[in-house]
Amino acid sequence: MPIYKAPVEDTSFILNEVIRIADYAHLAGFDEATPDLVSAILEEGSKFVEEVLQPLNQVGDDIGCVRNADGSVTAPPGFKEAYKEFCAAGWQGLAQSAEFGGQGLPHVIATAFEEYLISANMAFAMYPGLTHGAIAAIQAVGSQEQQQRYVPKMIEGVWSGTMNLTEPQCGTDLGLLRTKAEPQADGSYRVSGTKIFISAGDHDMSENIIHLVLAKMPDSPDSVRGISLFIVPKFLINDDGSLGARNQVSCGSIEKKMGIHGNATCVLNYDGATGYLIGEKEKGMRAMFIMMNAARLGVGLQGLAISEVASQNAAGYARDRLQGRALSGPKNADDKADPIIVHPDVRRMLMNARAFNEGARALALWGALQVDLTHCGDTPEVRDEAEDLIGLLTPVIKAFFTDKGFENATNAQQCLGGHGYIREWGMEQFVRDARIAMIYEGTNGIQALDLVGRKLPAKGGRALRTYLSIVGRFISEHKDDETMGPLVAKLSEALSDLQAATSWLMSNAMAKPDNAGAASVPYLHLMALVMFGHMWGQIARAALDGIKRGEGDAKFYENKLITARYFYSHMLSESSVHRARVEAGSETMMALEAEAF
Repeated sequence: MPIYKAPVEDTSFILNEVIRIADYAHLAGFDEATPDLVSAILEEGSKFVEEVLQPLNQVGDDIGCVRNADGSVTAPPGFKEAYKEFCAAGWQGLAQSAEFGGQGLPHVIATAFEEYLISANMAFAMYPGLTHGAIAAIQAVGSQEQQQRYVPKMIEGVWSGTMNLTEPQCGTDLGLLRTKAEPQADGSYRVSGTKIFISAGDHDMSENIIHLVLAKMPDSPDSVRGISLFIVPKFLINDDGSLGARNQVSCGSIEKKMGIHGNATCVLNYDGATGYLIGEKEKGMRAMFIMMNAARLGVGLQGLAISEVASQNAAGYARDRLQGRALSGPKNADDKADPIIVHPDVRRMLMNARAFNEGARALALWGALQVDLTHCGDTPEVRDEAEDLIGLLTPVIKAFFTDKGFENATNAQQCLGGHGYIREWGMEQFVRDARIAMIYEGTNGIQALDLVGRKLPAKGGRALRTYLSIVGRFISEHKDDETMGPLVAKLSEALSDLQAATSWLMSNAMAKPDNAGAASVPYLHLMALVMFGHMWGQIARAALDGIKRGEGDAKFYENKLITARYFYSHMLSESSVHRARVEAGSETMMALEAEAF
């Protein structure tokens, strides 16, 4: 059986000593996030996920969800009871508006807990995760009446939410969708069509499910510009707020899929279901992108969370498994073999995962802080800068985290050898679960195109200039420091690679668009390495400060510096490779005729 221990010490270090949330105590929400409260949240959250959710992870994978004859779905054994406990403890409303019954804490705190939730049970975590996105969309574009009608129950967890985009004939190209919404005399709409790949599409964990559905009205353009967004509840809601009859939406089937078996990925059939327009007519994509951007950050967190739990289990196995002798001589003289953790190649896999996990945690929490600042920053300039930064970060976090999360899960499986391939050890589930994160909420190739084609040129390149200046200032501040100097020198080299790759794109992508497409993925990975280098620089600085203070766990800080040096020497050096791939262009990539494949 796999194990999981929430990395509370590391999370606390990032929150308190790296991004220093105490510096924001004057802002709304942060004033409530005292060190004692944050510590209590992380400790209680870790207990809940370790004791309640993690034991259900393999149950959900083995048994999965069941579609009933009436088109409803039953969640795996134990999930419904765990969800009630989750809601009763207030976890669903941690960072939700106090106006609607939430606790009003910063998003960055909820993000820290969400990582633990996913590591313990990714399939379970998706149910409340989809609801968070639906709440965000309703609050952003819904009327006051709609917000009052739906949001409090969703924050309470009594109702849950979904997002319905994909159809059998269209995924990324939503202009091809066929779901129709016919206007009715009472102001409602009759929604008809089929949606596929709907995560948490039906289940028995909440009393009602609030579906957010993209559809076109009869008089709207038959393109992406004609899409509107509709609220379609599973059960109709009476004027007094009580639940009425079952709406005409049902689960046609549950997808038989590679992983995340504990989450109901449904084909949903809308047969003239009653729906209500949310936001403006034909502005559905703008509203849905609110959900999609939140979901993309959540999916990126899945890459980190699976990497964390997989590497924890790999490290535990490597410390215990005896096999062969160390190349430098026996380390375990009392036995016939040494534990495999002495072997450099096993260390390579474990160190790659460790450096990724700790760097990704810092970047995810710094990104979550930017989300907070877009809402509560104390000046328009702070809010605008935060919005620029999170826009730039979103495709990188989604794509790079999930690419590396899957890679680390397969490397963790490799550490277990044959046992990694055997179901009872649990590692093969992590590999299967991690794979979907590279695909849904916009494939990672689409994220790279979004970065290169939209995020870089947006507002005249303002977001990239802002970020490059942040990294440049950090390098300037520490380049002459005895310990930090050698590290930021490597970061400076990577930053130069990013700047050169950006210049190449500016010179070559407009005239030949295939150059942008060919360069997009290596460019995203290059940017990610610079972002990680910046985070590891801040981690190293905080660790040095901790050592100088002479307080806390000195070994913890020393290990941070060791891992930082590993990242800079073994991982950041890949920046030059990615730059070379960007500058290679598209000519050889596109040279073969399609028929040759």
